[in-house]
Amino acid sequence: MAIRTYERGVEDETYACGTGVVASALAGAFLKNPEVNDWVLHAKGGDLKVDFQRIGPQEFRKVRLTGPAVAVFSGELPL
Repeated sequence: MAIRTYERGVEDETYACGTGVVASALAGAFLKNPEVNDWVLHAKGGDLKVDFQRIGPQEFRKVRLTGPAVAVFSGELPL
């Protein structure tokens, strides 16, 4: 599944959003594919994997997000 994220505060598309990726995977599992407990989402910044245990129709536990963590910006603020 491909995902694109726009974050408030950044006011632009971002490479990835952990909260958005997890929410999308759980929504996909809930609405589209209840038998799948691990999802790979393709974000602009790379592939992210979400896996979880499904306890009931609307309950998930042990949700885990894995993927690359890469610095994409650095800056200095004069004080």
